[in-house]
Amino acid sequence: MATRIVSMDLGNTNCFVLQDKGTILIDAGGPKQGKKFKAELEKASIKPEDIQLILITHGHFDHIGSADEIKKLTGAKLAMHEADKENLEKGLARIPPGVTTWGKVLHAILSLFESMIKFPTSTVDIVLGADEMSLEEYGIQGKVIPTPGHSAGSVTVLLDTGEAFVGDMCMNGPPMRLGPGLPAFAVDLPGLKASWKALLDRGVKTIHQSHGKPVSVEDMSKAIA
Repeated sequence: MATRIVSMDLGNTNCFVLQDKGTILIDAGGPKQGKKFKAELEKASIKPEDIQLILITHGHFDHIGSADEIKKLTGAKLAMHEADKENLEKGLARIPPGVTTWGKVLHAILSLFESMIKFPTSTVDIVLGADEMSLEEYGIQGKVIPTPGHSAGSVTVLLDTGEAFVGDMCMNGPPMRLGPGLPAFAVDLPGLKASWKALLDRGVKTIHQSHGKPVSVEDMSKAIA
């Protein structure tokens, strides 16, 4: 059976439910998205308790803001990389540095409001590190791969079919970019490009990201060249 992919916009962040023999959620959106998440599940005929794992691609507030609310709703375990988990466990917004001209402008603007961004803290049940993590235990044919660069703890979910869920490793469209390419923010741009090269070498076919429509492999190959 092919993995079912349900995309939902939770606070201007694309989050994904993957359903095969089991069901997992990738990212938890911005703050106060619990009601919308529940409504999106009902629309897709998925019960909250079906979700066994919440996988966070990285620790920025628009990906972890509703993690605690969704965790309580589903009863799922929450997995996150050790380098970013402090953001969720301590409720830290932490605006990442800009690496494009527009990214630097956005960073300056968002930094003014950083202290005002509030969201519930939560406990990370599965701490990811340097090793890959198989998703077979959760009924999904794929793995979680460390792909640092946008943040130190960024990870990608790569299915055996070549579908990749990369979080903010790339962006596609306003307000972050005018078109597909590398993100406007990154803590380590050379490291991000190295993560992309390693990911593309694995034969990725489709790239799902958090801000905008899916990005082609060709676009990302050009972006890192």
